[in-house]
Amino acid sequence: MRLKAGCDLKIETESDTPIIAMLRPRSGEGQWVASEAYLLEPFTPVREYTDIFGNLCQRLVAPKGKFQMRVDAVVETSDTIATAPDAPQTLVQELPEDALQFLLQSRYCPSDQMEEKALEVVGKAKPGYARAEAVRRWIHENLEYKYGVSSGSTTALDTLEDKAGVCRDFSHVGISLCRSLMMPARMVVGWLYELDPMDMHAWYEVFVGGRWYTFDATQASPRGGRIAVAYGRDAADVALTTEFGPTKVADMKVWVQKA
Repeated sequence: MRLKAGCDLKIETESDTPIIAMLRPRSGEGQWVASEAYLLEPFTPVREYTDIFGNLCQRLVAPKGKFQMRVDAVVETSDTIATAPDAPQTLVQELPEDALQFLLQSRYCPSDQMEEKALEVVGKAKPGYARAEAVRRWIHENLEYKYGVSSGSTTALDTLEDKAGVCRDFSHVGISLCRSLMMPARMVVGWLYELDPMDMHAWYEVFVGGRWYTFDATQASPRGGRIAVAYGRDAADVALTTEFGPTKVADMKVWVQKA
């Protein structure tokens, strides 16, 4: 499907403030950016680079006062996501080098403390996709999607204790449980067609059967219509913006519609 999507972010700064933004999707496996427009108002010089996860990052200094960053993109993406119930677990010694980092514990995903819980969750499911799907299904059925429970410091262990959270938290739990079972898992943020309420969304991918597969514990069944904007170990790597000074978000709008 062809989707027209974007994000309009307005912030206020107390002084000239360095910012690293990740607002632009890039073409790759599963999506193709057909066209794009990028607005900075007032305009300020920007340098773009690719981080260690392959994300497009915009480095700039936002001037004091009101500042707007907006991206509009038309993207070709699939209206379904790949599933493979019988895909086996990829042995650690057979993993590609760039997947190894997604086996390790990270700031919000203390997977080294969650193996016992993971084994309880997956039960008798076979190693591989079946276990990853058992994790996704357990999160969907046992955690409540609820605003106001978590904060910017909430870890996967906190979410398990609270039994509630939002997409970011559900993803952290899924990533942590999968990593504890020696399946690489990474966080994805982006846009999801017909998400309600519309906002930036988070899901995760698990490496089994020699490739990455998408899992989204906030949804009852697999859904396509996704545009990935950034990948990382957890939320610390995929922040929409990272500000090096006092800032306040005045307004943010996200939209995804058929083009």
